[in-house]
This record gives sequence, C-alpha cells and structure tokens, in this order.
Amino acid sequence: MRRKDREITDSNSIEAFIQKEQIIRIAFYDDGDIFIVPVNYGYRKENDRYTFYFHGARAGRKFELAKSSPKVGFEIDGRYELLEAEIACDFSAKFQSVIGTGTLSIVEDKTEKILGLNCLMKQTTNKTEWEYKDEMLNGVAVFRLDVEKMSCKAK
Repeated sequence: MRRKDREITDSNSIEAFIQKEQIIRIAFYDDGDIFIVPVNYGYRKENDRYTFYFHGARAGRKFELAKSSPKVGFEIDGRYELLEAEIACDFSAKFQSVIGTGTLSIVEDKTEKILGLNCLMKQTTNKTEWEYKDEMLNGVAVFRLDVEKMSCKAK
C-alpha cells in the first residue's frame, strides 16, 4: 500500500467495517477480460481468516467463472463523505475500503450451504437462524470466497 498513513491494521476496526457494509465486488479474470460483479455477502472469521459467502444462479457467467477461474479479487467500500472546497482540485473525500484476493468455490455440502446462507442473511437482517426448503437449496448456488490477502484503507 502506497499510503501507509491510511492503512488500517486493527483487526477489530476492519471487522466492524466489514460487518456494517452490504456489498462486495468480485473481480474475475475471464480469458483476457475482467468481469466485476457486485453481490450481497455474509462472512465468517475464524483464526483471523475471513471467508465470504454470496449466492446466485446455478448458471451464467459468474457460476461458470467460479468453476473455471477461481482466483478472484474483491473490494468492499463505504463510509463515503465528500469534503468540499472552494476550488475543484481541493475537493476530497473520506472513505474506507477493503481489497484483497482469494479463491472462490461453489459450496455443494448442504450443511455449509445453510451456514453460508445464514451468514448472508445475518449480514442483511442481523437474524442468525433461518430455514430453507430443499428445492431452494438445490436451486441456488452458494459461493465461498476464502481470503488469501486483504488490506484496509481509510481517509
């Protein structure tokens, strides 16, 4: 990170930020193209390692790339506040962001699918326990992103 003065290394501050936000952007490499998709997420943190979960269709570009090109980048941003000034070049902004890389997989195990969906629902509703019908579980793809590298920055 070029601006070390803006780096956040406190794990509690990073988790508080991740816990508050709702959208993660996943960046896939697609045979010379970059494909970025914003999705709702949930997460788990165990032994200082993050795992993000999100869901989608069991077909389409995201699903196929998760199988064929599982190394991805990701980004979460928030806390944006415009800092106005008298002249254009003096405008700035406050923000916070997390960026990183990891490996994506498609969850097939029913128990972990439910865990991933419950993480997602907790992020959205703050409720931790949900019930899912088998036909819904069979029809949805649950994606697991195991974080390998991550950094956090704020201004």
